Amino acid sequence: MFSLRSISLIAAVGLCHFSAQATETDDIKQQLATLKAQIAALEQRLAEQEVANEKATVMLAQQQATAADDEAETDGIKLGGAIRTNYSHTSYSDGNKNRGGDFAFDIFRLNLNGSIGDVLLNAEIRFFDYMTAVKYAYVGYQLTDDWQVQAGITQVPFGNWPYNSHNYFFSTNYYLGLEDDHDLGLLFKRRLADNWQLDLGFFKNDELGGVDGYVSSRADRYSYDVVGYRQGEDGIYDDPAQPVGEYNTFSGRFAYQFEHRSDFSTELGLSALAGGLHNGSSRAGSYNAWALHLNSHYQRWNLQLQHGEYHYDIDDIDRMAVGAYAFYDSIAAKAKTSTINLAYSLPVEWGPVSGLQFYNNYGLVYDKSDNSRDTMMNVTGVSVAAGGLFTYFDLVHARNQPFVGGSAAGDSSEIERRFNINIGYYF
Repeated sequence: MFSLRSISLIAAVGLCHFSAQATETDDIKQQLATLKAQIAALEQRLAEQEVANEKATVMLAQQQATAADDEAETDGIKLGGAIRTNYSHTSYSDGNKNRGGDFAFDIFRLNLNGSIGDVLLNAEIRFFDYMTAVKYAYVGYQLTDDWQVQAGITQVPFGNWPYNSHNYFFSTNYYLGLEDDHDLGLLFKRRLADNWQLDLGFFKNDELGGVDGYVSSRADRYSYDVVGYRQGEDGIYDDPAQPVGEYNTFSGRFAYQFEHRSDFSTELGLSALAGGLHNGSSRAGSYNAWALHLNSHYQRWNLQLQHGEYHYDIDDIDRMAVGAYAFYDSIAAKAKTSTINLAYSLPVEWGPVSGLQFYNNYGLVYDKSDNSRDTMMNVTGVSVAAGGLFTYFDLVHARNQPFVGGSAAGDSSEIERRFNINIGYYF
C-alpha cells in the first residue's frame, strides 16, 4: 500500500507534469498566433504586389498603345520644298551694271521625306528655267542603333560635312566635284557615337547613269562631275569631244570629335576616294582625291579648315571637262585645294527675324596641272532666318571662278566682283 507521503509525492509529480504541458501548450498557441500573423502579412503583401503588377501591366499596355499611335502618326511621307529668287550686281557684265543689277527666278524645288515601316525615303527635285535636276533620291534602312544604309542618289562622303562653306556659292571645292556631290550607289553611315563617325560609300556611277546614261544632256545636273577630257584646241566651255564618266568609286570619311568643354568642340577628319574613268567602251583612266578637314565650334563661332588634292589620271591629259547647271566647263586634271571659313551666329528677336549668321569663306585652287592661274574666291556675307524665309547677302571677290565671271581653268589675273542676294521661302 502507498503511504500518505508516497501519494503526496505522486500528486506533486503529476501536478508538475500537467503544469509543464500547460506551459508548452501556451508556447505553441503563441507560435501559432505569430505564424498566423506572418501569413496574414505575407498574403497582404502578395495582394499588394498583385495589384502593383496589374497596374504595371496596364501602364505598359498604355505605353505600347501610345508608342503605336505615335508610330502610326509619324509613319508616312512628308512633302516640303522651296521657292527662291536671286538678285545680282556684277563687275564683269556691262549690261548688268547699266541695269543696276538683275532680279530673276532661281528655283522651285520639292522635297520628300519620311518612312513607311522601317524603310526611309529622302528625295529632292529642282526645277530651273533651263533644266530639271534630281539632287538626291534614296531609300534608307537603320541596320543598328549606330549604322544606317542608304541606296540611290546619295551624297558622297568627303570633307567637312555636310558643307564646307556657309554662303550661297559654297566653296571652290564644289566646282571640282568635292563638296555636296551626289552619285548613284550605296552609303553606309555610322552616326556620331563614342566621339567618332565613319561614312563608307560605293558609287557605281554619277547620278545621270555614267558616260552613256540615257539623258538629253550630261550637263543637266545639280552637282559637278567629270564628263570628258580636253585635248589640243578644245575650248574651255565646249561640249566634251572625248566623253568619259566616273565609275566604281569607293569613298570614305572618318572624323573624331574632341569635346574641349560644354561649349567648345572640334571635329578632326580625313577623307579619301578613288575610282575609275570609262570612255564608253573601255577603262580610260582613274581618279582619286584626299582631304584633311577640321570643323570647330566655340560658343557662337564656327571655324572650318580643309586642305586636299585631287588627280584625274589619263595618259597625256592635263585638263578635264565638267558639267553642271546646263553648261560645260573645265578644270585642271590635277591640283591642290585649300579653304578657310569663319562664321558667327547671332540669335535675335527682330519681328520675324530669329537669327543672323555672319561669315567669311575663302578658297584657293593652285598647283594646277594645266599651268593655268590659281582659282580664288572670297565670300563675305550674312544669312538671315525669318520664319519660312532664308536669305543670303553675299559680296564675292574671285579670280577664275565659275559664276563670278570666270572658269576654274581660266588664266585671268583680274579679280571680279559679284554682289548677290538670294531669297528663299521654305515650306
